[in-house]
Amino acid sequence: MKEFDYIIVGAGSAGCVLANRLSADPQLRVLLIEAGPRDWHPFIHMPAGLAHLVNSRQLNWSYDTEPEPALGNRRLWWPRGKVLGGSSSINAMCYVRGVPGDYNRWAQAGADGWDWDSVLPWFRHSEANARGADALHGSEGPLQVADLRHVNPLSRTFIEAGQQAGHAFNSDFNGPQHEGIGLYQVTQKNGARCSSAAAYLAPVRRRPNLQVLTGAQVESVQIDNGRATGLVLRTGGQRQRLHVTREVLLSAGAINSPQLLMLSGIGPAAQLRGHGIDVRLDQPGVGANLQDHLDICTLYRTVPGVSYDRLSELKIGVDYFLRGRRGAGTSNVAEAGGFVRSRFAPDERADIQLHFVPAMLDNHGRNRLPGDGYTLHACYLHPRSRGHIALASNDPRAPARIHANYLSDAEGFDMKMMIEAARLSRDILQQAAFAPWRKAPLYPEREDLDDAGLEAFIRAKAETIYHPIGTCRMGSDDDSVVDPQLRVRGIDGLRVVDASVMPSLLSGNTNAPTIMIAERAASLILDA
Repeated sequence: MKEFDYIIVGAGSAGCVLANRLSADPQLRVLLIEAGPRDWHPFIHMPAGLAHLVNSRQLNWSYDTEPEPALGNRRLWWPRGKVLGGSSSINAMCYVRGVPGDYNRWAQAGADGWDWDSVLPWFRHSEANARGADALHGSEGPLQVADLRHVNPLSRTFIEAGQQAGHAFNSDFNGPQHEGIGLYQVTQKNGARCSSAAAYLAPVRRRPNLQVLTGAQVESVQIDNGRATGLVLRTGGQRQRLHVTREVLLSAGAINSPQLLMLSGIGPAAQLRGHGIDVRLDQPGVGANLQDHLDICTLYRTVPGVSYDRLSELKIGVDYFLRGRRGAGTSNVAEAGGFVRSRFAPDERADIQLHFVPAMLDNHGRNRLPGDGYTLHACYLHPRSRGHIALASNDPRAPARIHANYLSDAEGFDMKMMIEAARLSRDILQQAAFAPWRKAPLYPEREDLDDAGLEAFIRAKAETIYHPIGTCRMGSDDDSVVDPQLRVRGIDGLRVVDASVMPSLLSGNTNAPTIMIAERAASLILDA
């Protein structure tokens, strides 16, 4: 087919949800387009296989930021999923929503209808929690949420150490209490990854009114007389034009959705003209408001034989694939973590998130370190710094320029909070619970660094924790890119449905909230 009622660009966390919900109406012709391949790789479905996907150019856009001035002009690596399921096919599967105040602040900033009371039903609608339903959780949705089948002893030690450091135990980060230390629930079903592709797309692939096209890169949205009428894509070396009768839905993520808008002539006029692109709509907000959680890792060496650093890959595979999805192969690696309030927390929200990994992770695991150890990630949840996405050229195959602008806030508060995060990490890892396991510190090499020393450590070693959002901000003001119904302002028949519409960062991971956004968006679209 060359004509569809809805064309969805990007088969990631949001796109697969839209494909499922819209194609449930047999009268609608729906096309889902993904630049990457199908999610056939066995390491996608074995949770611990994520460690082997880190260097896969086939499944990962593998972006790099522009040189970051506050981080020694380093280019930071930004992995993003390029496969059915998008980043939900390569992430650590932590199921985290944030807190009610996050969404109430969205609504107060102009995102009408996105307050906590409005979004909670959509979280419950999407969720099938293995613990059952209650006022906060659902049990009948497509997205399977479960407790970990396998937990490393070091992860349990981290929870004990966190309590020794004065942090409460929390059995459910999405329950009545957000703060505390505990094990993450994960998006898994029967020990296998439950990506958005597995949850939403696989069960409906046989619908005759749903077409899924992989290995196809969209080059631009066709705009005629102020309306999206189709798009241009490249597949198999050939360029094609497709027509849409109702709407084009961009679900390409916080980097690629603003890039596609700009390639289509929607964005900052001067930048578009500078790249020879005809301006369809001068919208300076496209690509602006980029936010991300910057993360600092504290590493210690440990005694041999307990961490995941030197596990037998053959044994893991045998236990997982031949013995009923058991053992370390079911681990999401970032098994434990928590949310804590620093001494600088200004309101009711935790302001630091922790992810504990019973293995040594340096540079996202791409730098394999000898020996055995463990890692504690810590990030400041509400950074004040803002970046932007810009075009590198008018060539759709050229990656966009990512200016994250980490630690660029004028007051220097983000750095103060990163120092606090590093200090808090050190405090937990030095508790008595780790005494049987703790060997020499690795990063940083000294345990007595003052603020200046921790600042230098952060500038040299901090990396992303994979939560970019905000580059197609929704709101009620003229500067917002999309309105609260996620319609692109000034263009008919075009919406953005992904993490790029979030006005501000949440108190946690962004995958579950992105799925929620798509659930609510599908309802808005069908009711329009």
